[in-house]
Amino acid sequence: MTRVFLTYILPLAFPFAVYFLWAWIGGKRGRKPEDPPFWFEGPWFWLIVSGFLLLAATLGSVAYFGSGPSDATYVPPRYEDGRIVPGEIR
Repeated sequence: MTRVFLTYILPLAFPFAVYFLWAWIGGKRGRKPEDPPFWFEGPWFWLIVSGFLLLAATLGSVAYFGSGPSDATYVPPRYEDGRIVPGEIR
């Protein structure tokens, strides 16, 4: 679950979180009660584009730095001597 969060959810949600934090802090001063909420005026297109760019960069770096050699063999997890041995790439 942590891997899914770090590689998929966080890169997409990070630009939105930064924008909401910035707008919330900046929106408290100088805004009249009759003005529309800040999220109606947001740069949604650029937030989505930056989220997908971060997602692509994360997936690319995981694929480049986290993989084994191309001729390696995957050994699945197995049960040995009463314990589970994790899978590995040999």
